[in-house]
Amino acid sequence: MPKLTVLALTGRRTATLALVAVAAVGLSACGGKERPRADLAASQVTTIGVNSYLWRASLDALSFMPLLQADSSGGVIITDWYANPGNPGERMKVTVSILDRDLRADALRVAASRQIAQGGTWVDAPVQAATVQKLEEIILTRARDLRRGAIEG
Repeated sequence: MPKLTVLALTGRRTATLALVAVAAVGLSACGGKERPRADLAASQVTTIGVNSYLWRASLDALSFMPLLQADSSGGVIITDWYANPGNPGERMKVTVSILDRDLRADALRVAASRQIAQGGTWVDAPVQAATVQKLEEIILTRARDLRRGAIEG
């Protein structure tokens, strides 16, 4: 009987190897350059239209301000007016635009508006360029940290 068991095992191994070989040949056809349309549609649904690290970093940097709009496919974040409790006579509004899928400094554009209270009404006031540059720097640094964490972790 031991010879029959060995033959049965050999037969099973041969069948298994044959199945593996057939599967390998079938899968080799998947190595072509064309991807099935269903995969492309699924990737478009599950990804955002802009760099995800810049997007997340922008939301983090602006988390203390109320949001009016956050459009991940268009890459635009618009805050509502925010007044610092320590300086209620001044308020700011920020718009962040993410222009690319790559993590680059030129893929980020920040614009800010500032108003000050005068005689019971809000009056437009200039925003210092250093304020916008500092916010861009904070977002870029955070995005790089997020990317580094994703690669290392």
